[in-house]
Amino acid sequence: MKREIIKTGDGSSTIFLPEWNEHYHSKHGALQEALHVFIKSGYQFYLSSHETTKFSILEIGFGTGLNAFLTLIEAEKDRIHVNYTGVEAYPVEAEKLQVLDYSEVVGEEVASEVFKKLHEISWEKSVEISPFFRLQKEKKFFSEISEVQEFDLIYFDAFGPRVQPDLWSEEVFRNMYAALRTKGVLVTYSAKGDVRRAMQAAGFEVSRLPGPPGKREMLRAVKK
Repeated sequence: MKREIIKTGDGSSTIFLPEWNEHYHSKHGALQEALHVFIKSGYQFYLSSHETTKFSILEIGFGTGLNAFLTLIEAEKDRIHVNYTGVEAYPVEAEKLQVLDYSEVVGEEVASEVFKKLHEISWEKSVEISPFFRLQKEKKFFSEISEVQEFDLIYFDAFGPRVQPDLWSEEVFRNMYAALRTKGVLVTYSAKGDVRRAMQAAGFEVSRLPGPPGKREMLRAVKK
């Protein structure tokens, strides 16, 4: 499937799939969306409601690596140990990743080398990227996730339900529910009613939250 690099509303880049008319990140701002949905409403929310110095994150849709990159930066600042698992069935080509290099928009020193390392490490192997961030990338379909009570936080960043509704089913969210520890959190950019009801049917307590720029709402689900 053809992938094109485009600029989004906040100056950061993302990948566009013409065949599906779908973007990897919001066209209104890739960086702003990631910070709002996954860092502020996920990572920071989890830390504010749990007393911990380490926790595990599962990302559904590793994609460009932006969410992992921003989480690493936060973990370094907070001195929190993060074990991060990124699941991706169709990894992005290396030449596309070189163009995306998000270090320019976040303005972090030596961030470019860190971003490259996230993508250069081997798949199916846990690697220490920094003293506070360990990454394992897994090349598989989301339906193959079988972990039980292994994660504290899930970034659910699959392609939208318009193009891949099967990824947003009750069955998938039951797998997510099983993968989380008690009081674990799942966040996603989607706020569709069908998605919220699928989460609730799987057992989650679901809240609507203000969305990132260009989107009215998003969802956060908690395993009680």
